[in-house]
Amino acid sequence: MLHLQFEFDGEIWFWRGPAPFFFVTVPAEQSEDLKMISGAVTYGWGMIPVHARIGKTRWKTSLFPKDGRFIVPVKASVRKAERIEEGDIVTVQLEIG
Repeated sequence: MLHLQFEFDGEIWFWRGPAPFFFVTVPAEQSEDLKMISGAVTYGWGMIPVHARIGKTRWKTSLFPKDGRFIVPVKASVRKAERIEEGDIVTVQLEIG
């Protein structure tokens, strides 16, 4: 069974699309690693299910492919618990598998 863990720092950004949401972008190097395993773990459209953690808050989500990298959706409950605002730099831990 495939198992991958990594950690990175990234900026929280807001997408004002038809379904507005906050995200953090996975750096290019880790995105390349994710692309190599995505065929084994995706459930469609390139989405990769993960366990994510910022601070003490852990949640299940899926990474979205965007512009050659992946983005992590950050739920309102996570932002509230960790007091995160748009533009903040956060440390994200991801676990796949």
